[in-house]
Amino acid sequence: MRLSTTDIYAFQALGYLGTQPLDRWIGSDDISKATGVARPYLVRILATLANSGIISSKKGTGGGYALSQEAALISLRDVMRAIDGPVAPLSCVSLNWHQDCVVQDRCHARSTVWEKVRDTLLAALAEVTVADLAMDFRQGVNYQLCLEHLLSPNA
Repeated sequence: MRLSTTDIYAFQALGYLGTQPLDRWIGSDDISKATGVARPYLVRILATLANSGIISSKKGTGGGYALSQEAALISLRDVMRAIDGPVAPLSCVSLNWHQDCVVQDRCHARSTVWEKVRDTLLAALAEVTVADLAMDFRQGVNYQLCLEHLLSPNA
């Protein structure tokens, strides 16, 4: 698994939304100002999160975005799946986007490495919630420095 700029920006937006009451609709302009994420990019991220049910959206006057449920109930596992799709390193071990492999029944690496990587990663992501991101946001941690530490595909 490799984090992307989109992941970091989604964490920032969710961290901010996690500090707001569930019944308060926040416009994309306000989320952009609070997080420093450019609005055009942010709107695409928010649409993805809304389509997956992580957040709710409401159009029109008084509309905006809000978490779909309490921040402590939204895991980073669900967020990562919404943003990136499969968390598993290979489709032959993916739980939600599985594709059979002709050698999977005799592939030793599949059971000794890739299934364990998948299970460990999913378990770790399930333990962290949007409430944790909100705690960081309240403390002034905005993940901007994380952007400097992202691994490039060529690394």
